[in-house]
Amino acid sequence: MQKVIPHLWYDKEAVEAAQWYVELFENSRILRTGIIRDTPSGDTQTVEFQLAGMRFSAISAGPYFTLNPSISLMVACSGPEEVDRLHSHLSTGGMELMPLGEYPFSKRYAWLQDKYGLSWQLMLVENMEEHQRIRLSFLFSGDACGKAEEALNYYLSVFQGSTKGYVNHFQAGEAMDKRAKINYSELNIQGHQMIAMDHGYGGDFTFNEAFSLMIPCANQAEIDYFWDKLSFVPEAEQCGWVKDQFGLSWQIVPENLDDVMAKGTEEEVKRITEAFLKMKKLDIAALEKAWSGE
Repeated sequence: MQKVIPHLWYDKEAVEAAQWYVELFENSRILRTGIIRDTPSGDTQTVEFQLAGMRFSAISAGPYFTLNPSISLMVACSGPEEVDRLHSHLSTGGMELMPLGEYPFSKRYAWLQDKYGLSWQLMLVENMEEHQRIRLSFLFSGDACGKAEEALNYYLSVFQGSTKGYVNHFQAGEAMDKRAKINYSELNIQGHQMIAMDHGYGGDFTFNEAFSLMIPCANQAEIDYFWDKLSFVPEAEQCGWVKDQFGLSWQIVPENLDDVMAKGTEEEVKRITEAFLKMKKLDIAALEKAWSGE
C-alpha cells in the first residue's frame, strides 16, 4: 500500500478536477467517489483517484484553504512533445510560474498553476527509468524557508525504509534569501520519490491544509507512532489531522476508513462520522464501536 497519499482540498471542484487530471495521464482512473454528510462544512464530496499509478485523494469542503506553489507535482517526461502536450492542457485557464522553455537543469521545462489551483512542474528528463512519473515537490518558503534540509532528515527518521538521494546546496550568494540552504534534494519514502528545496527568494506563501499528506495506518500503534512524530501544533489537531514543525499538514487515519465509509449503510456511516468528528487522534476501537452501534 502507498504509505503517503497526497490529499487535495477544494471548494466545490474535487471530482471535476480529478476527472480532468485522469484524462491526461496513462494508468489513471477514478477509484471511488462519496459524500460525507453533516460535517462542519456541510455535506462534503470526496474522490479517490489514480494518476500514472500514484494514488490521490481529494475533498470538496468549502473555501477555507487555498492551494499554492509550496507543494507541486513534478512530472517526468520522456520527450519535448509530452511536455508541450501537458503544458497545453494544464495551463488552460491557469497561470504560468516559470514559462515553458529551456533551463540549465532541463531542455524543456515549465512550472504552472492550473485552473483549480494545483501547481505542476513539467520536466523533460534524459533517463525516464530513473524517475518516478509524478513526484511531490516541496518548496520551503515564507517562515519555512531554510528548513528543507532539517525536514528531509527528520522525515528520514520518521519513515522506516526511507532513503536520501541527491542533495545540492546553494552556493555563496546564489540565493537572494540568506536563509535558503538547499536548492534541490531527493527523498524516497518506501519507494515513493519526493523533492525538497528552499525558496531562493524566500517567497510569501507556505504550506497549508489545502495540500496535506495522508498516512494509512494498519493499527492503533501505528496511528500513535505517527501522531507522536508529526503533531507539533496542538490547535491543528482535529479528526486525524496534525501539523508538523515545518507547517506541513498530515492526516493519520486507519487504512480501512475509506472502505468502511464507502461500503457502510447510511446509519453506519452516520455513526462513524459523528464519532470521528469529535476526535483529535483517531481511536480505532472507538470507531469500531460506533460502526457496530455499541
